[in-house]
Amino acid sequence: MTATPAPRTTDETGPGDGLVRIGAIVFIVGAVATLITVAPLFLGSDPFPPVAYLVCMLMGAGFAIAGAGVLRSIGAQRRLAKSSAGPS
Repeated sequence: MTATPAPRTTDETGPGDGLVRIGAIVFIVGAVATLITVAPLFLGSDPFPPVAYLVCMLMGAGFAIAGAGVLRSIGAQRRLAKSSAGPS
């Protein structure tokens, strides 16, 4: 039978929590930039310069950063569970 580590309290931060928060912020900035960049297409005005479309790529970068944070958290939880289980 495997031992389950105790759940964290809400005020504790884990190893990947910072990356997930940063990734979420970067994702939101990219999503807002995407909405702003697509708006001229529907409003019939002039499109934004190509630099504005590059800012939209932050959406994918934020998703990748948050994913790295989740993987880091999973790794830390697995190491904690393995160390608390002891030698088998």
